[in-house]
Amino acid sequence: RGIYGGGIGYFTWNGDCDLAIAIRTIVLRDGVAYIQAGAGIVADSDPEKEFYETERKMGAMMRAIGAVEGGR
Repeated sequence: RGIYGGGIGYFTWNGDCDLAIAIRTIVLRDGVAYIQAGAGIVADSDPEKEFYETERKMGAMMRAIGAVEGGR
């Protein structure tokens, strides 16, 4: 799974911290972008709606990559 679903953040020397869970990620490796996104599943989740929501989230990341690629 790589970084997807893992914790990202930092701790300062005075004890402060800022942490997040990587639920939408883009990993660039050897010139290839790997995109991951997920959904929160609960008892009354509709699998089809969750699937399309995940696609929508990944679409935003794909558009961001396209914007960068178009600027080269």
